[in-house]
Amino acid sequence: MRALVQTVGRASVTVDDEVTGKIEDGLLVLIGVTHDDTPAKAAELARKTYELRILDDEASAADLGAPLLVVSQFTLYGDARKGRRPTWNAAAPAEVAEPLVTAYVEALRSRGATVETGRFRAHMLVESVNVGPRTILLEL
Repeated sequence: MRALVQTVGRASVTVDDEVTGKIEDGLLVLIGVTHDDTPAKAAELARKTYELRILDDEASAADLGAPLLVVSQFTLYGDARKGRRPTWNAAAPAEVAEPLVTAYVEALRSRGATVETGRFRAHMLVESVNVGPRTILLEL
């Protein structure tokens, strides 16, 4: 699994003119799933994300109770090393990825996190105001 974590002043995701998730002063997490990922990896990545000391004064979302907006992003596993057209072979199919993204969100919530989400398999408009800017790629 991969998670691209950004500190944001605000972020939202909209699907069909409906805001499905919105946060202020927290973390925007774009998450991708590959073929060999497991619920255990999802839980470990959730722990690592929530405890990541990326906020001001080296604080974590867990320390501050900062909210997270989690958006599924299969393109994190895109590979454009050859040619100009990326391949998505490393991205898990939706049937595999969706339950693992759900497990990731549930693992965050079980730790006490406030989590908003996008909508799986939807065309999403993601807006964010990056603070810092601070962006970290986590991978398991």
